[in-house]
Amino acid sequence: MAKEPIKNAKNEENVAPKPLKMQVLAQYIRDMSFENILAQKGISGDVQPDISIQVNIDAKKRPLENQYEVIIKAEIASKTKEKAEPMFLLELEYGGIFHIENIPEDQLHPYLMIECPRMLFPFLRRIVSDVTRDGGFPPLNLDSIDFMQLYRNEVQRRVAENAKEKAN
Repeated sequence: MAKEPIKNAKNEENVAPKPLKMQVLAQYIRDMSFENILAQKGISGDVQPDISIQVNIDAKKRPLENQYEVIIKAEIASKTKEKAEPMFLLELEYGGIFHIENIPEDQLHPYLMIECPRMLFPFLRRIVSDVTRDGGFPPLNLDSIDFMQLYRNEVQRRVAENAKEKAN
């Protein structure tokens, strides 16, 4: 039995969505500062570290079509547990340039803030480990970051902030 074309059917190309195309064009350190306070001040005694890490993400459209820049900003501070004396401070802005096509507009922002940082993070982790080791400390191996949860927290914070502004 021969198959007959269905009348009024769209071409398969129009029905099937185009696959997502993503390419990392470049990765780079935009800014980095490492202050070895322990060496400068000569803190003595037990120097068990208490480490705090803050991470922020920034994304923006570049002038070229379908290109975006994503920056992970990490601030890592280490203090002694006993007296809370600073040991070191590492500030790092690590970026990537991405070429992204065929993603729905409503999914672009979450993609830039979740998937792109997820791809950059192993390289940022390596830099942090190398810099802390080269600074005379044990290498600091950052735990994985849940960028999805970070994104959700930021969305919730903004919703609460907008609700608070409307209430006033």
